[in-house]
Amino acid sequence: MNKSFYKLFLEKTNDTKLQFFRYIFVGGVAAVINIGSLYIFTEFLHIYYLFANVLGFILGLLTNYILSKCLVFSEENEINKITEFIIYAIIGVIGLGLDTGFVWIFTTIGIYYMISKVISTGLVFVWNFFARKAIYVIIDKKKGRK
Repeated sequence: MNKSFYKLFLEKTNDTKLQFFRYIFVGGVAAVINIGSLYIFTEFLHIYYLFANVLGFILGLLTNYILSKCLVFSEENEINKITEFIIYAIIGVIGLGLDTGFVWIFTTIGIYYMISKVISTGLVFVWNFFARKAIYVIIDKKKGRK
């Protein structure tokens, strides 16, 4: 395996810039799942767009969780699994509320629901990364690490 690839994507790190780069990659994959699911649920399965948004968000969130756990936040492997899940669930529920609220607001003012979703995804992406990063910084400080 290429050493640069390993360092860029797989080596454990607490470097915020590298974590953010990885999170962009992970977020891109999760966004494709999230937005693609919304479209499929709405257009082909005829599910109301806000309900479809919730389903798509959950699928994207699961994708994000799995990939983030493997590639982005090395701290997650060092904390209690129940605590880790509770943290992720709280951030996820807040993110879901923000996402659905943004999609509803933007669509209500006349923006096509898929464009609303893309805008919302970008906004919630920033929330998710910095909320998770802040939690792990706090955990590290409690453990006496910098």
